[in-house]
Amino acid sequence: MQRIQSGPSVSTADLATVRYKTVDVGGINIFYREAGSQDAPVLLLLHGYPSSSRMFEPLLPLLAKDYRLIAPDYPGFGLSEAPDRSVWPYTFDHLAQTVLDFSDALGLERYSMYLQDYGGPIGFRVALARPGRVQALIVQNAVLHEEGLTPVWNLRRAYWADRTQYEREVRESMYSVQSGVGRHVGGRPDPERFNPDLWMDELAFLRRPGMDAIQLDLVYDYQTNVTAYPRWQAYLRDHRPPALVVWGIHDPIFSIEGAKAVLQEQPDAEIRLLEAGHFAINDRPLEIAHYISTFLMRAVQ
Repeated sequence: MQRIQSGPSVSTADLATVRYKTVDVGGINIFYREAGSQDAPVLLLLHGYPSSSRMFEPLLPLLAKDYRLIAPDYPGFGLSEAPDRSVWPYTFDHLAQTVLDFSDALGLERYSMYLQDYGGPIGFRVALARPGRVQALIVQNAVLHEEGLTPVWNLRRAYWADRTQYEREVRESMYSVQSGVGRHVGGRPDPERFNPDLWMDELAFLRRPGMDAIQLDLVYDYQTNVTAYPRWQAYLRDHRPPALVVWGIHDPIFSIEGAKAVLQEQPDAEIRLLEAGHFAINDRPLEIAHYISTFLMRAVQ
């Protein structure tokens, strides 16, 4: 009797293995992390400031069995190239266009998006440009309503009004260890429970040569996001994408009012408030993975 041999099978462990790749996007090498099967539903993960795709590392193996997870670093972030700002303007419009071009380079035709911090304004620009490609949204500590902006934004508003006068203060805030601790600890007791590598790695990134100018450009351009809030709100009302909001309540940057406000445009949105900080994945990866998995099973057919 002839024995028929099959090819090598793909194990769950293989699918959960994160792959680290680079792709040319408009002449810029974009680094990205990927996990899961090529033919699984796509979840595009868009990171925040001052992070990179590395922030999703705890989440990728947890969801890779059922989804193809793709997390790029924007130009000027993480391991992607940082072209000189004299030839490559650092604006949210430009970053969003790069994500659109990145999705084209990978042949992504349909996807859900995970939006965190800067990933919010970038992701909503992507959604407005190609609403037919977006299957669902997961919003994690990223705002599209002014009521979600805490008093931390008072300095940024002053900077928008007078860049020259407030630039030094904004730069000092970027380099502040206290700001880094706030993003991760958020005033919770027992700060010794939190690994200081979380914020010291961020500060090392921000202190790379030329990075301050790039990030100051983006802080200044952030005002274009605030003026775009009504358009993003209209997108939610008009298109009603399935939406999951997972929110670290110990976030000094974005208040829980920003999470609740999503219900104004998308009453069917699922809101989950977590005992976590601005970077909630570091605090609650298993909980977030569970919410995402059950949500996407309903939302993505």
